[in-house]
Amino acid sequence: MDDGIPGLDVLLAALDAGSTVTGDSPLHAAMHRASQEAMRVTAELNGSYHEPDEVRALLSRLVGADVPASVTVFPPLHSDFGRNLHLGERVFVNSGCHFQDQGGIRIGDDCLIGHNVVIATLNHGLDPARPSDLVPDAVTIGRNVWIGANATILPGVTIGEDAVVGAGSVVIRDVPAGSVVVGSPARVVRTL
Repeated sequence: MDDGIPGLDVLLAALDAGSTVTGDSPLHAAMHRASQEAMRVTAELNGSYHEPDEVRALLSRLVGADVPASVTVFPPLHSDFGRNLHLGERVFVNSGCHFQDQGGIRIGDDCLIGHNVVIATLNHGLDPARPSDLVPDAVTIGRNVWIGANATILPGVTIGEDAVVGAGSVVIRDVPAGSVVVGSPARVVRTL
């Protein structure tokens, strides 16, 4: 990938492998450079009104790949990396969402993401001598999932297809397919 961000390919491979990115490493520097570019693109995206095709063009710049024409995003959208965000067909993302996608966010086809949803894919290391070390862990959202407003999805979670995450829920563990989860921490309250 020739995108003007030195070391991005190596960084993405390390992130996708779940490798710790130490705070003083060349990988951390590459992450910082990519984050600066993500901030530039999201500032443009969020700074004024754009027609839907313009929004998708900016999203394509953010993720470094073509975003499907069937994707709809209502800004503002906040992403502090962008290059490890993957959107399926017919995805709808409502306004105010925050995606920390360094560890990888995969959103399947036909998903609905409510207002102000937070999806996190990084943890800091627990060694007090190395607080800036980052540990990536991907979030995978299956096909036809609805995530309600103000939900938070934590690193390493997989949400099965046809699941519903209730508004305001904090999802700390995998969600079975065809289930409805609510609460903090989110728990299964019914199956569909």
